[in-house]
Amino acid sequence: MKRFLLPLLLVWTGVTAQDAEVFKPDSIKKELKAIQIHHKLKVDGVLNDEEWKLAPSSPHFTQIEPFQGNQPNHHTEVKVLYNNHFLYFGIISKDSLGKKAIRATDFKRDFNALQHDLVMLSFDGFNDQRNAISLGTNAYGVQRDLLSFDDLYYDMDWDGLWRVRTSRSDSGWVAEIAIPWQTLRYPKTADSIQNWGVNIYRNRRLTNEVSALSAFPRSFTAMRMNYAGKLTNLKPPPPTSNIRFQPYFLTSYDHYSGYDTSVKPEETNFKVGGEMKWAINTNTIFDLTINTDFAQADADRQVNNVSRFSVFFPERRQFFLENASLFGVGISRNPDESGGNMRIQPFFSRRIGLDDKGNPIPIEIGSRLVYRSDKRNFGAILMRQKELGDSPATNFFVGRFSENFGKQNRVGGLLTLKNRPDGTNLVSTVDAFFRLSDTHSLNTLVSQSSSSITGKNGMTAYAQYFFVNNQFKIWWTQSIVTKDYDPELGFVSRNDVVATTPGIFWWYRGKRLPFKKWLRAWEPSIFPEFYHQASTGKLIERVWTIYPIWLNLQSGAYLGYSINPTYQYLTESFEPLGVKIGAGEYNYVRHQVYASTDPSRVLNLQVSYSGGSYFNGYLDGADATLQFAPMPHVSLSGRFNRNHFSKVGEKQTTTNVDLYSIEGRFALNPRLQLIGFYQRNSENSSQNYNIRFSWEYQPLSYIYLVFNQQSFNPYMERVRVENHAIAKISYLKQF
Repeated sequence: MKRFLLPLLLVWTGVTAQDAEVFKPDSIKKELKAIQIHHKLKVDGVLNDEEWKLAPSSPHFTQIEPFQGNQPNHHTEVKVLYNNHFLYFGIISKDSLGKKAIRATDFKRDFNALQHDLVMLSFDGFNDQRNAISLGTNAYGVQRDLLSFDDLYYDMDWDGLWRVRTSRSDSGWVAEIAIPWQTLRYPKTADSIQNWGVNIYRNRRLTNEVSALSAFPRSFTAMRMNYAGKLTNLKPPPPTSNIRFQPYFLTSYDHYSGYDTSVKPEETNFKVGGEMKWAINTNTIFDLTINTDFAQADADRQVNNVSRFSVFFPERRQFFLENASLFGVGISRNPDESGGNMRIQPFFSRRIGLDDKGNPIPIEIGSRLVYRSDKRNFGAILMRQKELGDSPATNFFVGRFSENFGKQNRVGGLLTLKNRPDGTNLVSTVDAFFRLSDTHSLNTLVSQSSSSITGKNGMTAYAQYFFVNNQFKIWWTQSIVTKDYDPELGFVSRNDVVATTPGIFWWYRGKRLPFKKWLRAWEPSIFPEFYHQASTGKLIERVWTIYPIWLNLQSGAYLGYSINPTYQYLTESFEPLGVKIGAGEYNYVRHQVYASTDPSRVLNLQVSYSGGSYFNGYLDGADATLQFAPMPHVSLSGRFNRNHFSKVGEKQTTTNVDLYSIEGRFALNPRLQLIGFYQRNSENSSQNYNIRFSWEYQPLSYIYLVFNQQSFNPYMERVRVENHAIAKISYLKQF
């Protein structure tokens, strides 16, 4: 540890001198004036309604990437109109190459921003300079939307009710957007005129040029709302209680073969349910779900895991994704950004309605109440899970409260309760976040669990410091999880551990950077991880992850190399992919190479290779994904993953474990799509198919046809096959 502390302090000394590059928000905000009209516009992406001539053009945008503060090479013009029902935006993205320059690889909602031209709008209706509603589109009218809180937590899969149409020409592309007032959040005031915080950014993907209406440091995002401009002259209708009903009808057919007689060979079911969303006022939203169904949610992809710890699968179900940031306290970022391989979440929504293998358990009824304001936030979730097989009927409660104070500080609490006939699991948590300055922040948490089933109590705690400017990202995370900490409604990557996980990233774009026409930044980094057993104090794991090479190209391609000297003390054996490794001490070194072509091109490739010693043997791992997208209507990708073990484990095993994947997306337009994927895993001879047809026949109203097949051989005796066919229709009505 001491060998790491000295270079960290030396880097810190240099960092503080360069902090000035993170400039302060402009005291004079750029203004975008909205004009009131009295007619409904035809939203077609052409901007040929006469009313558009009344709207003044926006101020000039400022370049964020690659040269912060410069004028953009490709200009963007924004106009704003509104009536009693909609707020309209007309965005003209000019381009000297016209539609030849446009990049888009698919029609997936919430598309990958690295693969598309896009424009993104962020609104701060309450002017608290903390929270934002963000709506975006690519050049083909595919929607991307999210909620942002303190530019720190994000509801990435929130889907708002709004409409966009686009057009493409030899001079660029145009987006015409209509946003119902009910989708936005703003106060009820005595003033007839309101001014909101707003920012708009554009990525011209061919050259990766990012520009924005109001400039912000490139190490932040456009959702850091204290850097936003102003949307002026708004006269929105007074916010009223609005209600959205979304009932559904579903029919399914299930067929099983290879199982014992306790499983019905085939079954047909019908199901009716739905959801209601009631915006009680501008701050408070109540959600109700009955006979909850997630047939349309993306299925989990298989992962071949060679680590000692469980794979963390993200939440994909829409009901739980909304307002997830309010309840999602804990260490949950990527391993290279905060807590190493530690993950501590007192609440993890996949513990509701899913078993440990990701299979659905029916939810009978559930509700959620959320209140947000510039002063405080609170929320509650109450769910009832039906009995299924060995899983008894279970009640779940989650309560959350947080108080905002100062510029961007917060302290809060979280309570989770899981109640079954055989006992109760209770977890209570206190957390805090302090934005010490634009570049310094501190995140902390203390959590305690108790279980009446086991009679055991446990706790976890961490403190996480961050420094971020345009040259460096530095963090230090110190965490502890006791042996008996057991959040049955949460997720922890490991127990009985004290973890020390510091790290440094350096974004170098200086004068000595060569090949600037192609190379945007050299980004070396180092983030060691030290794990001691909490109950004994013994060192059980030490990993140095060192990236001497990480090159980000102007095109979005990258090339990287890392080396990982590793020490492991296994207190018990474990079995990665069927290879048993015994308890004991191990020292080994692994190497990784990462590379990607431009991800926005018609044909793009991502590859990674890892090799070197692995416990008492050797392991070579290769992973390659090739995507072919000749047009955004058609996207095909194939992935191959191989792990080659050589003389590993107690039996000196040498073997290959392969995982193949094929995925296709075919779209007539952003609202009518056919998606399918296939996976084959040699570890357990499993094969999975998933085919999903979706038609959004009106905004947020869908028809789904889903077919799933799973075949596997768990005991190498006989193949088990499951076939599931599902048809579902939902209808959204907003009052």
